[in-house]
Amino acid sequence: MNRAAIDAVSALPIALVCIAAVGATEAPTFRKVVLTDKFHAEAAGQGDIDRDGHGDAVYGPYWYAGPDFQKRRPIYPAKDFDPHGYSNNFMTCVADVDGDGWPDVLVNEWPGKQVDWFRNPGAEGHAAETPWQRHLAHPVVDNESPDFRDITGDGKPELLFHTGGVLGFAAPSEPTATARWTFYPCSAKSKWERYQHGLGLGDVSGDGRLDFLMAEGWWEQPAPGGDAAAPWKKHQQAFGSGGAQMHAYDVDADGDNDVITSLAGHGYGLSWFEQVRREGVTTFVEHPILPANPQDSMAGVQFSQPHAVELADIDGDGLRDIVTGKRFWAHGPTGDVDPLGAPVLYWFQLQRHADEKENPAAGVAWVPHRIDDASGVGTQIAVADMTGDGRPDIVVGNKRGGCVFLQESRPR
Repeated sequence: MNRAAIDAVSALPIALVCIAAVGATEAPTFRKVVLTDKFHAEAAGQGDIDRDGHGDAVYGPYWYAGPDFQKRRPIYPAKDFDPHGYSNNFMTCVADVDGDGWPDVLVNEWPGKQVDWFRNPGAEGHAAETPWQRHLAHPVVDNESPDFRDITGDGKPELLFHTGGVLGFAAPSEPTATARWTFYPCSAKSKWERYQHGLGLGDVSGDGRLDFLMAEGWWEQPAPGGDAAAPWKKHQQAFGSGGAQMHAYDVDADGDNDVITSLAGHGYGLSWFEQVRREGVTTFVEHPILPANPQDSMAGVQFSQPHAVELADIDGDGLRDIVTGKRFWAHGPTGDVDPLGAPVLYWFQLQRHADEKENPAAGVAWVPHRIDDASGVGTQIAVADMTGDGRPDIVVGNKRGGCVFLQESRPR
């Protein structure tokens, strides 16, 4: 590690003294549980795999049984990867794919390659450590932020991605989900390629239907009953150059959803884009959270490569907060910007000041809280209540291994 990197790491706590002094006794705390220090995947997931009432963590080829995460069982053949290179897992989603009541695991081997799903073997299979059956979902899944969420509103999640330059989603073509899934196009053909950054879902238009989000704009989901083959209406809008997962949320409580995203998955910047409607025209105004200029900071906080971004109500105040961090060694120890910077994990607390009634956006504040400085993020973060105490917990995975962060306390 070079001298500049050492200085940057050692200076982090000092830079955060002012924040800690203001809110250290008020912010939730987390207990770190290291699943493994081996590099198995760039993503992580969570779900009650064995249905025992405890949330389990999924990192690479293993699932780790909660509540202590000390026992692990295989999902697919394990391999330890060199952190100077890459793994065979860039997306991990946990959901009941085939409707048998047992959570299955979806894995994207590599951007531009297939997504497979592994069938949960159930109680008897877990007891016998039966190998999970592997099934193809779709052979070519582009984008570094594909997801598995319900875009159609039918109560069943779909695989969200683009392929061959066309944005859309895939869903099982028959009840067992073992045959190749059907792809439903939602855009005209574009020049997107496999390593495209930034993808999300949310109701931007306010019509109750979920829309697609990418760095160059958003695609409005049409009303049911129209031409299913027609592309969704595209609304051009710059949301950075391509970051991570993108979210629609009413940040300023003015009645419409804004957009939250990192600006560059391998650069700097985290912003929320205020939706403004005037005379039937919708525009967005950017409000930086973490500056795009690496020389600037937010109350002394700055880090690069926010390649994974999630929203969750971390502190239980009814507002959704941001969880993100620095992706560790995305392209090795000499690639990208500041590759040897501290691999931090943060949550940014959303605050609203009621006295700003005339300009709600001016009343928005984001307060950073450091969770860890020795883990960072990969291409995905899993946030959910894994212990049943009503407090969201966090699972991350990257070239440093896999970790669970259990929330231990919260202001009363």
